[in-house]
This record gives sequence, C-alpha cells and structure tokens, in this order.
Amino acid sequence: MLKSKTFVKKTRSGGVLKIVREHYLRDDIWCGFEVCSECKDESPVLQRDACIESNLCPFPHCLIPDTNVVLHQIDILEDPLIRNVIILQTVLQEVRHRSAPVYKRIKDAIHDKEKRFYTFTNEHHRETFVEREQGESANDRNDRAIRVAAKWYTEHLSKSPSDSEPKVVLLTNDRANKEKAEQIGVISYRCEEYIKSLIGNPELVDRLALTSDDQNEISGSKLLFPEHLPLSKIQAGIKSGAFLQGSFRANTDNYLEATVFILGEGDKTTEVLLQGLQNLNRAVHQDVVAVELFPKEQWVAPSSVVLQDDQQNDEDTEEEEAEKKMENPVPDTTMLKPTGRVVGIIKRNWRPFCGMLNQSQIKEATRHLFTPADRRIPRIRIETRQASTLMGQRIIVAIDGWPRTSRYPNGHFVRSLGGAGDKETETEVLLLEHDVPHQPFSQTVLSFLPKMPWTITEEDMKVRADLRHLCVCSVDPPGCTDIDDALHCYELENGNLEVGVHIADVSHFIRPGNALDQEAANRGTTVYLCGKRIDMVPELLSSNLCSLRSNVERLAFSCIWEMNNNAEIINTRFTKSVINSKASLTYAEAQMRIDDSSMNDEITKSLRGLNTLAKMLKSRRIEKGALTLSSPEVRFHMDSETHDPIDLQTKELKDTNSLVEEFMLLANISVAQKIYEEFSECALLRKHPAPPPSNYDILIKAAKSKNLMIRTDSAKALADSLNEATLENFSYFNTLLRILATRCMMQAVYFCSGMDSDFHHYGLASPIYTHFTSPIRRYSDIIVHRLLAVAINADSTYPDLMDKHKQAALCNNLNYRHKMAQYAQRTSVAFHTQLFFKNKGILNEEGFILFVRKNAIIILIPKFGLEGTVFFEKKDKPGPRLTFDSEGPSLTIEDQHTFHIFDKVKVNISLDSSNIQHQKIRMALLEPVIPGVSVPLPELEPEAKKPKLDR
Repeated sequence: MLKSKTFVKKTRSGGVLKIVREHYLRDDIWCGFEVCSECKDESPVLQRDACIESNLCPFPHCLIPDTNVVLHQIDILEDPLIRNVIILQTVLQEVRHRSAPVYKRIKDAIHDKEKRFYTFTNEHHRETFVEREQGESANDRNDRAIRVAAKWYTEHLSKSPSDSEPKVVLLTNDRANKEKAEQIGVISYRCEEYIKSLIGNPELVDRLALTSDDQNEISGSKLLFPEHLPLSKIQAGIKSGAFLQGSFRANTDNYLEATVFILGEGDKTTEVLLQGLQNLNRAVHQDVVAVELFPKEQWVAPSSVVLQDDQQNDEDTEEEEAEKKMENPVPDTTMLKPTGRVVGIIKRNWRPFCGMLNQSQIKEATRHLFTPADRRIPRIRIETRQASTLMGQRIIVAIDGWPRTSRYPNGHFVRSLGGAGDKETETEVLLLEHDVPHQPFSQTVLSFLPKMPWTITEEDMKVRADLRHLCVCSVDPPGCTDIDDALHCYELENGNLEVGVHIADVSHFIRPGNALDQEAANRGTTVYLCGKRIDMVPELLSSNLCSLRSNVERLAFSCIWEMNNNAEIINTRFTKSVINSKASLTYAEAQMRIDDSSMNDEITKSLRGLNTLAKMLKSRRIEKGALTLSSPEVRFHMDSETHDPIDLQTKELKDTNSLVEEFMLLANISVAQKIYEEFSECALLRKHPAPPPSNYDILIKAAKSKNLMIRTDSAKALADSLNEATLENFSYFNTLLRILATRCMMQAVYFCSGMDSDFHHYGLASPIYTHFTSPIRRYSDIIVHRLLAVAINADSTYPDLMDKHKQAALCNNLNYRHKMAQYAQRTSVAFHTQLFFKNKGILNEEGFILFVRKNAIIILIPKFGLEGTVFFEKKDKPGPRLTFDSEGPSLTIEDQHTFHIFDKVKVNISLDSSNIQHQKIRMALLEPVIPGVSVPLPELEPEAKKPKLDR
C-alpha cells in the first residue's frame, strides 16, 4: 500500500520547491513475539519467559515506553532487569531528533540480545500508521501514533491460543496520554508507579529521574535565583543584540565565578565574566547560555581569590563570606573584563557525573548531597535508600533539573563504579569524566580486521616502492609497541643526502565508511595514561601489522627528500612503500650510537647524518620565529608487581628526541603543502592561532618584576625576547618564563581548508601544517594519508573526503577528543603522583613561586614537575593580615614578608587524604619562616619517621 506525503520547501533563491515523498505501508511486519500465532518468524525477540515480574501487572507483559520515558528514564531502561521492551519507530525517530546521546544508548540496548528490545516499525505498518490531522500538533500526532500501536499490540496478542497470552503495558508520564490510552483499552502506568511495583529489585527506584512535580516537592519555597527567560524571548534578544549566546565555563578554583565564551566572526571569541550565584543563575559547566552584558561601569576584574569549597553546605552565610572574599576594594582597572549575567539556558549539556555521596547528618534520611569529581560541577541533591552501601564508593549521578528554589540541582543515582582510591575504579572515573571511549572493540568492528596470517601480496605491491633494502630504523620511548614512524639517511652519488620518513600505512587496513573506520573516527586518538593505553584501533593493527617493528616487512607511506649538506630541500617525493626496519631503538640507545665514535655501522651513520641535518633544521625554524616553550613532564617508574609508582622524575630530553621531532615536523609541512595544492577546499590541516594580547599580561608582568621586557607583537619577537631573558645565578629562571609563556598559548586545532582562511601555525612559525606522522594513534593522520594517496594516484577518493562540511564536522570531533585525551592524561599523572606521595610520606623540596594570588601562592617543584598551593588562611580560624598587589604581582604577610613571582621557597610536601574524593598534594611553607604562618611538619605515623624516607 502506498501513501504520498507532500510538502513545500523554500530554496536559497527565495523560490518554493514542491516535494512529494512516497510512504509505503505493509501488512507483513511481524510483532516480534515468540508465542504469536499470527506472525511466523524463526528468531523472535520478545519471549514470554523473559517477562518482568510486577505486583502491579501480575501477568506476562512487555513494555512500550513513550518518547519522554526513553529520553528521561534511559538509566532505568538500561538496567539488566528491564527486558522485553517494544521500541516504536515513532519513539526512536523522536529520540534521534531530540538527544543524540540517548539515541545511541537506546540503540545499544536494542542491539544487546540479552535485553530483548524489539523495534516495531509502526510508521510502515498498515494498521498502525496514522496521518496528522488538521490542526493537530506534531507532538500530539506522535502521542496518538504511540497509543494506536499499543492498541494494535493489545488486540493482536489477544488472538494468541494460549490462556496466559502476554499483554503490553504503555509507560508514560503524560497524564493526558495515559487517560486516552486507558479509554481505548490499553494498560498504562506512570513510569514511577510501575518501577516501584517490580519484585526483587527495590534499588531500581533510585535510578528514576525526577519529574518536574517531584523536583518542586523536594525544593524549598524561597526563590533563590532569577527566572530563566523562555526560548522565544532569548532568540528575539539575540537577534536584536540585547543578549549574547555562548558556552558557559565554570572556574575550577572559584565556584562563584565563570566565563562565557561568545563565538564571533572568523572564530574570534569574546569572553564575558560572571560573578556570584545570582549571575551564574543555575548554568552548569558547558551549557549553552544567553547572557546580558552589564554597563561598562559595572565591569569587574577576575577574582584573585582561590576559594576552597570542600566544606560547602546549605548555609547561605558561607556564600556571603565567600563573596566578601572576592570583593576587591581597589579593582585593577587594567584587568576589567566585560561582565554580565545568565538570563536563560539555550541548551543543557548535562551528562552523567562521577563522584561521591555526602551522607546526611539526619539518620534514616533518603535525601543526600552528591559531590562530583569535577570541581566545576555543582553539588547535586539525590534521593537514595542505599546511602550506607554507597558511602566510600565512586558513583554516577545524572541531573534531572534545577528549580529556582533550590541551591543545588536535583538528580538521581545511576550506578556504582567501585571503591574510591582503587586504581581500576579511579581509571574508570577519569575515562568517563573525560568522555574517552574505552569499551572493548565490538565484534562488528573486529570483523573488518585482516585475517591472520597476513602477508604482503602482489596486489599490494602494484602502487608501492620496494624500499626493503634501505637501512631504516625507528627511535621511540622505552616499551613503545605502536611504532608508527621510521627514518633513513644516506649519501647520494652527487654528494647530496636522501632522507626518508616512513609512516605506517594504517589507511591500507582501515577502509572508508566501514565499522572499523567509524569507530576510529569516533575515538579520534589513542589515550596514553600512566601504565595503560586506550587504543584508537584494535591491537592487531596498533601493536602488530601497522607497527614498524624491526626485521619484519611492513606497509608504509614514505616522504622522501633530496637535501644538500645545508639541510635545504632539493626535491620531495611521496610514495606508498614496503620497508623492513633494521632496528627499533630507544632515544637513549640512538644517542649512545651517535656519541660512540667506535661505532660506524650503517644504522649509526644514518643516525649521525639525521642528527646533523636536524640541528640545522631546528636552527632555521628558530630563526623564523618558532617558539621553544617548556612544560614540566614527569616519568613514573612502576613497581613490576603492584604497578604502583616507586619513583617520579621529570623527563630528560636528548638530542635524539629533537632529531625525530624535526623530521616529523618537516614531513607534516611537506604533506600539508601537497594536499592543499591538490585539494584546496577539503584539505585537513592544523593551525595554532596567535594568542590575543591580553593573554600575555601575566608573562609581561612576571618579566617586568625582574626588570626584563618581553615583546609579544610577533612569534619571532617573543622567541627572541625569551632567549634574551636570563638572570645571573638563576639558571632555572628562563625555564620558568617559558612555562608561563606556554600557559599564554591558544590550543592548536584541526580545520578544513575550505572553511577557514587563516592557516598559520604560530608556535612553529609555519604558514601551513598538518598531521601525517602518527596514523596509529590519530585519526586526523588517516584522513591526511587518504588525501595524499589520492593526490599521488595511489588510492581512490570517496564523497565524504571531498565534502568540506563533513570534514569540518570531523575536525570538531577530533579537536574535542584530542582535548579530552590531554585532560585525561593530566588527571592520570595527578592520581599517580598522589599514589607516589602516599607511599613516600612527607618530603622537603625546593620550589619557585609560579603565581601569586590574593590569599595564596602557587608553587612549582621542578624535581617532580609538580604544582601546589600554599594558602595563608584557614576556614574557621583567623588568618594573618594579607596585602595583595596585582601589579607586582606580590602578596605581603603581616608586613613581615612579601612574596613575588619566581621567588625560591622551601616546602614540605605530603598527601592530604582527609577528603577521599579530592585528595590533594599539600604544600606547607618551611622557608622563608614567617612566625605564625609557616606550618610545622605534621606528626607522622611511626613507620613514616624511619630514615628510609627519601628527603
């Protein structure tokens, strides 16, 4: 049976296009039940024995949730107890349009055979399709379609010859929908009453998302926040310029302050500062909000206060005290920022949050506060009957809403992750918190891997150069198994040098559009944690077939230059190739070969040639204005049995690190030029925007405090002035300046050449750049390989590769995944640093002041690459008199001592485990000694006093 849908669409030129779509209806779509005599199918999904037991429905039954139940109660539907569920096509389509994350979760449940979720295509069934009536809203039509499908199931199953045929139950929280369903003979319940009736699983009630009525009941009557404007008023205000739209970013160190980033023309952003709970107005980190700017006379400077909210509670007095601390009687007019308030929420970007429960002081209480692991997220009020079990556990909680009458948002318990402090649990937390896809690769994904044993075929060789005779070697960190680059260098007959960079040909194994490709594109990057690696591609590729290990033949993509002895490029060629690496070296092994004059084998001569050229390339880059910045990186030495860190030290970089880096940079630049030359509209490139001048304020002030000047009008000026900024008898000073300079930088990002005009890479001082050299661990490089392969006629193209809009969307995901991976890696380092100090007790170390705040100093310990904060005031105790000078910046304590940026101090370092969720590295000042302020060493347990401590 055929129906036609006709609608009109406006074209860009202002005309009207009439579109007719054919809609086919069938009468052979089966219901999915095993006991159905009407529908015959060999693999039924819905089974009578899998029906749920319920006091409310003491008969075999299946569930039909409406759209809002799926959207808001997905945590319930994912529970293993919930089986035999019919997901209507109408519901699935609505969910897809309204929430991509929930759509993915419900699709995963449908694909889980144990769950027995069945998708019924009611929109194509002759007896369940309904047309929208005149004057009927789309929402009302869809509700009616859900009721019609439920009615059809009720009547269809009643034809079963069995005396105890299963029934269907419609779950809806819409009162009108429920009443209309019951009027036509459909069994219908509110989700909450049905879940409370289930037998043998009372804790499932904790996972119920709160409805608006529930939230109003929990909240108080006092209005704490301004009302949010409706979306229609917000849109009108944005159009008129009265409001601005942007992304809300909460401040990690100060829960009463946030910034809204407004995206303008040409990717330029404007920052609007928000201060105080009223002006934050219930926005949560990463929400898209509408803000109203205050007049210029009401603009303020960012607070210099670090607020400790460990003891935050329901009392308003604490907020008042906190706001008083933030007040600056003499504001720094040079630091004033556009300031405003949130007037409405455009899009909530809530996700499930990891954290821990704060047990209520009232015995037998069911309402508790949950503290998220991410300090930028406010505490969440939940109801649970499992508080005693969940204490000390890491749990996941979802936000349901935030009424005007509540200091905190309301939410519900999702699931427990395990005991706080456990390494596996904490790793799971950091992966979830940073949205790192880490589930095992599905069988569908694995089915696209090559069958073993794998060999290079004659077909593979047709577009490849045979480079197996070359003396190629790789240089990597110790223990590296995903080796994606190798090098060679030898002298040509004309006296020039041939230099090759050979990169694993991952794109040969991952073909566009299949499940393996889609999974790699979603993951975006390999994530390296301490002692653990979350691969972007399955291990068969990452550590075997694509890893350029020594003495095995591997497929590669090669960038080969002819250079003269001044490291100037004579010509460049690109080819797919086959190589056989002669050695897999560590940086230390490669350096030893270069330094050992008695070694003159082919590999060593190749390394020496590469090292000589690399020094020339680096010198030339620096002359052009490339920046050499600094960021303290640490390496952990792990116990082989417990995998606990037993030593911690900053990474030492050798010449060979720079050798590899220079040729990888050169390959990336050469490939960027080639793919842009061939595909000017759809080349995937990488740029590093120049920072806005205000970003350099702290760096300029810091240098000025030592009577030095930093010029920031160009990357070259910055690089030169950093090179000149040295102090006698203070060798670490220049490193500190470069660490500060790193903090001033913008994030480098991927972009599509057809969607941008600014290609410049500020840090590398290169007019064009891309990523080509790490396809095992970066999906961006796979796309670049595909573009380059098409450019040299080594592979065929496909539509998405040439679609600049799809390339731009891909770049957005890659930028997000790359940023989250960096944050996850830092969090992993922080956790393992805590483990290290937990086992070490208290250490005394020298450090330097990196930042001066209004009530604290932030100290860097070079030995460990560690930062910590020394506070000069304590809660519930009178603190010393503090005088803060933002110009210095400097902080004077009781007129006795003034702290300046870069001052050397001595501190003791220990792990503070008083808050198990937010364990901290505590630093207490030992030198300079300030009476009444410097903190004595705390009393230690007897075993910690033993002389075995490494001081």
